[in-house]
Amino acid sequence: MGKFCPGFLTAGISAGLKKDGKKDLGLIYCKAPASIAGVFTKNIVKAAPVIIDIEKIKNGYAQAVIINSKNANCCTGKKGMQNALEVIETLALRLQIDPSLIFISSTGVIGQPFPKEKIKSAIPKLIENLNDSNGKKLAEAIMTTDTVFKLASVSKKINDVSFTVSGAAKGAGMIHPDMATMLCFVCTDIKAAPNQLQTILNNAIANSFHKVTIDGDTSTNDMVLLLANGDSGLSLNNKEVKKAFEKNLNDILLTLAKKIVKDGEGATKLIEIKVVGALTRDDAKKIADVIASSPLVKTAVFGEDANWGRILAAAGRAGVNFDPNRIVLFFNDVMIMKNSQPCGEEAEKQASEIIKKDEFVILLDINMGGEASETVYTCDLSVDYVKINADYRT
Repeated sequence: MGKFCPGFLTAGISAGLKKDGKKDLGLIYCKAPASIAGVFTKNIVKAAPVIIDIEKIKNGYAQAVIINSKNANCCTGKKGMQNALEVIETLALRLQIDPSLIFISSTGVIGQPFPKEKIKSAIPKLIENLNDSNGKKLAEAIMTTDTVFKLASVSKKINDVSFTVSGAAKGAGMIHPDMATMLCFVCTDIKAAPNQLQTILNNAIANSFHKVTIDGDTSTNDMVLLLANGDSGLSLNNKEVKKAFEKNLNDILLTLAKKIVKDGEGATKLIEIKVVGALTRDDAKKIADVIASSPLVKTAVFGEDANWGRILAAAGRAGVNFDPNRIVLFFNDVMIMKNSQPCGEEAEKQASEIIKKDEFVILLDINMGGEASETVYTCDLSVDYVKINADYRT
C-alpha cells in the first residue's frame, strides 16, 4: 500500500494482550490537530471508549487515536472509564499533546478488567514504531476474530494537486446495520471543517456500513472515525473537490464494508441481496435486510442449496405489502422463480451452479410499479460460525 496518508503516522505492535504474541495495540498520529467526525454504536450498552469519544468529538479536533484489541473495556464500571482515561493521559505526556486531542478505541471480550498497565508500558514502543507506511501493522493490531487485515486507500488528483483517503477496519462477527459492528479509522489530507466532515461521513456510512450484515447482532464498541488534516491544501469548500472526496470516501467505506462481510466468522461466500421494483427505498431496504439476516437463507447458501422458497418467505415477513404473484427472483442473471412459480429444472440446475461461487447476487424484483431499490451485503452461516462463537472467551 505504501504510505498510509500524507501527514499521518501509524503503528501496530504487540503489547502482550494476546497470548499468541500477535499485534494488539495500534496508534494513529497526526503532526498537527486534525478535524474529526465520528459515528458510534446505537447500542444502549456502550463501552468506556465509546462514551469518552462521544463527549470528546464535540470539540471537533483530534491528533491521535489509540486502539487495542482483545479487551472491549465494556461493562467495567467506573474503573474501566478511569483506566481508559489513564491510558490517554500517559499517551498525551509521551506525545506532548493535549489529552483532549486523543481518542481511544477498544475491541474484544466484554466484562474483562482493562489491562491498562500492559498498554501504558507499551506506549513508548508504540510511539517509536510510528511510521508513514505502517497502515498494514495498524490494521493487523485491531483484529479480533478477523482472518485477514482490512485496509484500503485511494488518491485523486485535481488541478495537479492530489488528495488521499485511507482507511483501516476490523470486523468479522456481531455485524448488523445499526451503525454496523466494527471499528473503522479513516484519514485524509483534505481540508475540512468538522461539521462538513460529519455530514459527508453520515451519508457515506448510510451507503456502506449500513448495508452489511453477518449475523444480525450489534456490539457495544462500534466506531467510525474520520480525520482530516488539510495537508493537501484542497478544501471541501470547492465543489469539485467535495464531489471527488465524497466519491472516494464512499468507495473506501464500501470496500472495507465488503471486506468485513467477506471475512465474516466462518463465512465462505459474499452475497449481494438486491431488491428492486419497490415503491420506496425504505421498503426495498426492509425486504433486503430480512433476507440478508435470515438464518434459513444463510444456511441454505452455505449448503449450496438454491432454496428460493426461503428467500420468498423472508421477504414476506419484512412488513412490506407486495403481491407474491408479481415477483421475480434471480440468482445472478438466472431467473429461478416468477409469479410465485418455479422456472423449471434447467433454471434450478443453473442456479445451483451459481450458488457454488464465492460471490453472487440474489435479485428480487417485487414489481410494485416503483423504481426504488436497495442493496445489502451478507454472507453464509456455517458450522464454523457456531464453533467460533461457542468458545469465543476460552
